[in-house]
Amino acid sequence: MKVAIVGAGAVGCYYGAMLALAGHQVVLVGRAAFVEAVSRNGLILEKYGERRVASVEASSDPAAIAGAELAMVCVKSGDTERAGREMAPHLSPSCIVLSLQNGVSNAGTLEALLGRPVMPVVVYVASRMNGAGVVRHEGRGELELSGERAHEVAEVLNAAGVETQVGEDAMASLWAKLVVNCAINPLSAVTRLPYGRMVEQDGIPQLMEEIAGEAIAVARAEGIAVPDGVFETLRAIPTSMAGQYSSTAQDLMNGKPTEIDFLNGEIVARAARHDIAVPLNRTLTLLVKSAERFGVNDLTGNVER
Repeated sequence: MKVAIVGAGAVGCYYGAMLALAGHQVVLVGRAAFVEAVSRNGLILEKYGERRVASVEASSDPAAIAGAELAMVCVKSGDTERAGREMAPHLSPSCIVLSLQNGVSNAGTLEALLGRPVMPVVVYVASRMNGAGVVRHEGRGELELSGERAHEVAEVLNAAGVETQVGEDAMASLWAKLVVNCAINPLSAVTRLPYGRMVEQDGIPQLMEEIAGEAIAVARAEGIAVPDGVFETLRAIPTSMAGQYSSTAQDLMNGKPTEIDFLNGEIVARAARHDIAVPLNRTLTLLVKSAERFGVNDLTGNVER
């Protein structure tokens, strides 16, 4: 089938490569430098010590998605509205649209822009770009989704080697992931440390759980039952992914906009609707936004813009 990947970052490239290697016709929409590299060398996947070249089409023109039977939106949350507007004129009526994005509001944003159902997908993968057109798999890779046609999508993905589970309520799982991200992503960003070293500081593991507690209180006020085990997940990540920097940390270190408004900032905004105090999430949001704005990357006062 023809699969469109909108947002050729680490997540989109990983799943695009897996689907292409399984024989699907994959088109990735990305920036000019990415398109040039992939057009020249193919999309390179580094996984399990091997380098495999996936034959894909790469384009910076959103019209390239025309005729796709499956569209996977993988842009950063701040680019969701732009991506939705660009996609809308080119989607076929029968195309299934998935949102593989952080946060809990992106599928709804896309639905409003596209005028069709959008399936929220929970993504559990560690991957990073290792150069233009080169994606490195660091670990995991499972997906969880729910809704109409979910089994149809899962069948395609599982056949391509992407472990995909159909759950009763992917949105609840997406909230659970949001809770974990709120507790771990900004701390990695502010400290500029990978998860394993970050928790070596006394008090950090307890702080993570307190941040998560605030987020869970907001989820409950929103009518979301966060699945059991979220704290166990939070405690396990610094061991299972000890060398990993959060995506928020990577964005700051690379001088890119972060998704903090759709992580801790989302908790702050929703907490205000319910008159819930979330001082830890508010503080972390402000700290990351300050670092993002002023670009201080070291302790000497040097500023990189």
